[in-house]
Amino acid sequence: MTGAFLLLNTNVFEPQLLRELRSLKGVKYAHALYGVHDIIVRTEAENMSKIKAVHDKIRKIKNIKSTLTLIAHEE
Repeated sequence: MTGAFLLLNTNVFEPQLLRELRSLKGVKYAHALYGVHDIIVRTEAENMSKIKAVHDKIRKIKNIKSTLTLIAHEE
């Protein structure tokens, strides 16, 4: 299993955005943040190409301004 964290910045934060993120296959959790980033998302999939597919879907969601991907190193 491959995992990653996605740090998101939004144009406008709405609770519906968290619900939409949480409904995507491959998203383990999504939480609102205070600080530089607005949302953190944990994703998991069988391989990196599936992680990329989930992240591509997230990037297309309305009001997502920017993303930062952190690939998790699993031991």
